[in-house]
Amino acid sequence: MNNLINVTFKNGKKVQFNSGITLYEIAESIKQEYQFPIMLAKIGNSFKALYSILNEDTDGLEFVDLGQKDGMRVYQRSTTFLLIAAARRVFPKCNILVNHHITGGYFCEFEDHSLCNAETIAKIEKEMHQIVKEELPITKETLAIDEALELFEKEQRVDKRRLFKYRRTSTVNIYCLDKIKDYFYGYMVTNTKHITLFKLIPYAHGFALQFPSEQNPNHMAEFIPQPKLSEVFRESEKWARIMGVDIVGSLNDTISSGKAEDLIKISEALHEKKIAEIADKILDKKNIKLVLIAGPSSSGKTTFAQRLCIQLRVNGMKPHVISIDDYFVNRELTPIDERGEYDFEALEAIDINLFNKHMNQLIAGEEVEIPQFNFITGERQYRGNKIKLNEDDILVVEGIHGLNEKLSYAVSKENKFKVYISCLTQLNIDYHNRIPTTDTRLIRRMIRDNQYRGISPERTMELWASVRRGENKNIFPFQEQADVMFNSVLIYELSVLKQKAEPLLFSVERSSPYYAEAKRMLKFLEYFLTIDTANIPNNSIIREFLGGSSFH
Repeated sequence: MNNLINVTFKNGKKVQFNSGITLYEIAESIKQEYQFPIMLAKIGNSFKALYSILNEDTDGLEFVDLGQKDGMRVYQRSTTFLLIAAARRVFPKCNILVNHHITGGYFCEFEDHSLCNAETIAKIEKEMHQIVKEELPITKETLAIDEALELFEKEQRVDKRRLFKYRRTSTVNIYCLDKIKDYFYGYMVTNTKHITLFKLIPYAHGFALQFPSEQNPNHMAEFIPQPKLSEVFRESEKWARIMGVDIVGSLNDTISSGKAEDLIKISEALHEKKIAEIADKILDKKNIKLVLIAGPSSSGKTTFAQRLCIQLRVNGMKPHVISIDDYFVNRELTPIDERGEYDFEALEAIDINLFNKHMNQLIAGEEVEIPQFNFITGERQYRGNKIKLNEDDILVVEGIHGLNEKLSYAVSKENKFKVYISCLTQLNIDYHNRIPTTDTRLIRRMIRDNQYRGISPERTMELWASVRRGENKNIFPFQEQADVMFNSVLIYELSVLKQKAEPLLFSVERSSPYYAEAKRMLKFLEYFLTIDTANIPNNSIIREFLGGSSFH
């Protein structure tokens, strides 16, 4: 007879179960209490896979469903494994490359480009549904590093071998599905029957693997083609492959062979070339008087704007930098969000009419006194900052609403040029595990917040959800309206940021609600060898976060 154990849920509810029960069995017994399918468990502030067994009294148990970001990560990872297993069933030699995020899913390629056609993609999707119907288990086994290296050597998986070469632990967890063994960074569902909503959509030179909507996980996310953003990703990935640094293992190879300095020089030169090309496009358009720069948090907008101004000067132009923040309405007129707090990211927080009036007056050659917003008093002030544009003068405006046509509604389109800047990570852990762009930005912001604003990593993580909501509402819907896009990521940067980020993440206590997130990011950073900061130029975008920038 099994011994009974006491399980106390986070909401205070207490239930007795037989010792040896799995978290999956407990989840099944209470699944009706959750709006969406349960993907993961959490005990205290640590995540647990659903196949985990409980043999003793447990406090603070809660479950994570598909409506939560960590639950969605499990679902996306499991669907990716399903895709790989189905592709191998239909085409035994088929290798899928999971590249980057695209609206509602991942953009994927075939290593063998001859397989890229609608018929092949349809066959693989059909097989994915078949594997779901078969209700196959997804299991995990722990291998010694040498065993894992031997396994992937046999399967000619160079990306995995390179990754494990620098692994500091003595073992590695491998997932198994339908005789396919693969490594994935994070947890999986226990059975393919839980992967019910997905779609493969032919797109560009590959296809999109679509997932449930993050806003409504009971429905498929809408696929919205993003040709401009896709082209920036494709160009960045092409350069990464040309440099031989498209996965973490190859980056570590470059560092360990003493070639990090060359990689830094090439990466920085590529940035400089791209910024110069943008300045040339602005010059070629003749009538441009207003350059609007927008991008999500921690994209490096400030440094980019300064470097663009230098290239505009090289082209004989005289830039004047204006911040949209100086056009905030007075505090008492600021809109209130659904939580009863000031919504400084709402378009209505800006005096749009005054902004348009001033821009048109400047374009017409009139002298204008630009306001300065006092964030302490919450009022707009005038301190004699007067601007008048001559023939070669140009306005450079930075702010989150720059791409939204409503911000500059009264300015003629022929007079403005829109730039979208974002940190679009082209480096992947390996060919099946991507590095989310949001993780890179969060690490950047965490370091900057702590270094320049004295904000703890926990507070940065606490605010991140609100930051992301603002981006989804005010920035991402307008990104395809940009005249040009700039990818601010540097292929070597996570090997540099690691040195600053790790101590901050280790400072998060086990009792913190953000401990699990800090632990996840620490594990992620373990993959990277470090690079000394000495060779990073002081005008680099990464200096905006590390410190030592020549810009202020």
